Amino acid sequence: METTPARERAAEREHDRERDADRAALAERAARLDASDPLAPVRDLFTLPGGDGGDSGGPGGGIDAVYLDGNSLGALPTHLPERLRDVVTRQWGSLGIRSWGESGWWTAPERVGDRIAPLVGAGPGTVVVSDSTSVNVFKALVAGTRLVAQDRDEIVVDATTFPTDGYIAESAARLTGKRLVPVDPADVPRAVGPRTAVALVNHVDFRTGRLHDLPGITAAVHEAGAIAAWDLCHSAGALPVGLAEHGVDLAFGCTYKFLNGGPGAPAFIYVAERHQGRFDSPLPGWNSHADPFAMSSAYAAGEGAVRGRVGTPDILSLLAVDAALDVWDHEAVTVAAVRDKSLALTDFFLDCVAAYAPPGRVASLTPAAHAERGSQVALRCAEAPDVMEALIARGVVGDLRRPDILRFGFTPLYVGFAHAERAARVLAGVLAEVGA
Repeated sequence: METTPARERAAEREHDRERDADRAALAERAARLDASDPLAPVRDLFTLPGGDGGDSGGPGGGIDAVYLDGNSLGALPTHLPERLRDVVTRQWGSLGIRSWGESGWWTAPERVGDRIAPLVGAGPGTVVVSDSTSVNVFKALVAGTRLVAQDRDEIVVDATTFPTDGYIAESAARLTGKRLVPVDPADVPRAVGPRTAVALVNHVDFRTGRLHDLPGITAAVHEAGAIAAWDLCHSAGALPVGLAEHGVDLAFGCTYKFLNGGPGAPAFIYVAERHQGRFDSPLPGWNSHADPFAMSSAYAAGEGAVRGRVGTPDILSLLAVDAALDVWDHEAVTVAAVRDKSLALTDFFLDCVAAYAPPGRVASLTPAAHAERGSQVALRCAEAPDVMEALIARGVVGDLRRPDILRFGFTPLYVGFAHAERAARVLAGVLAEVGA
C-alpha cells in the first residue's frame, strides 16, 4: 500500500503532466491562430522593444520582449526614422521656411486629421491634429457649453475618467460658471437633463479596459438637448468608433497609443460638421484665424476643423504621426480586422491566464463580453507592483496602475497569439515566486 508521501508525489507528477499538456495545447492553438492571422505580416512594419522571443533577462539586455504596453506608447514603425530624417535634413535643413508651403507644413494639421478621420468614423474636414489631449479637452468642454443655451448650468463628467479630463473639467466648470456633476458612465443617461450643457465620457476606461456605450450614451445626451464629448484615447486605432454614424458632437484623442505616433505626439480634435460654424474655441490662436497672416488685431475664426487649431503646429511630431499612419495603408489593415484580432487576442490571453496562473492570485477587471471590452486586459493582483517589475525584467512589458492593477495592452498590428501565450506563462511563473 502506497504511503501518503508517495501518493502526494504521484499526484504532483499527474498535476505536472496535466499542466504540461495544457501548455502544449495552448501553444499549439497560438501557432494555429498566428498561422491564419491576416495581420501577421504587418508586424514586420514595426521595430519592437527587445524583438521577439525568449522568456528571461530584461528588455534592455538584448533579449526579445513581449510588448504589451501599446495602450501607453505604441511601437515604432520601421520606416518612420527615415521619414523624419528627410523632414529634418531636406525640408528643414535645405528648404527651411519654404517648407511651410512647399512641403505642406501649414496644412498638415488638417491633412493628417483627414487620415485619422476614417479610423474614428468621421468625415473629411472634421478632424484636426493639434496640441495635446489635455488642451483639446479644454477646448471641447468650453466650446461645448457655448453651443447650448446658457441657462444650462451643469457639466456631466465620467467619474472614472482619466485624471487630466477630470482636472480640466473642474477648471472648465469654474471658468464657465457651471456645476460639475461626476457620475458613473453607465449612469450618464439618467444624469443628463434640461440643466446639462455637456457630457464628457471616456470611450474606454483606462484602468479596466471597459468599453462604454457610445451610441446609447450619445443618444441619451442628445435627448436631453446637451452636447456629447468623447475621449477616444484608448479606442482610436483599436476599435470602430463611428463618430458620424452615432452623431457625436465633439471628440478628442491622442496619437501615441494605438496610432503609434511616438512619445508626446500631438492629439486630435473632432468637431461635427453641423457645429463647425458655431464652434467658439476658448483658445482662439492665430492658427485658427480666417486670415492668419493678415496679423489683424481682431479675431475672425476660420472655416471648418481649422477652428480647432491654436498656435504653430509641432511639425516634427506631427509629421511623425503622418508617417506612422502609413501602416494603415497596408491592404490587410482595416479597423474591422484590427477589432476582430483584438477580441481574439484578449480572449486567448484570458484563457491562458486561467489555465496557467495559480488559483486566486489574479482576477480580471476587463469585461468578458466583447461589446464591453476595449483592447486591453486589466488584472487585479495584490502584489501588482512587484509582479510587474518582475515581468518587465523577464521581457513581458505591460504596465501598472497603482495600487493593484496589471495592465496589458494588445495592439493587433504587432502582437501575436504566441506573445499572448508566453506573457501568460511568464506571469504564472512570476506569481509562483512573488508573494508565494
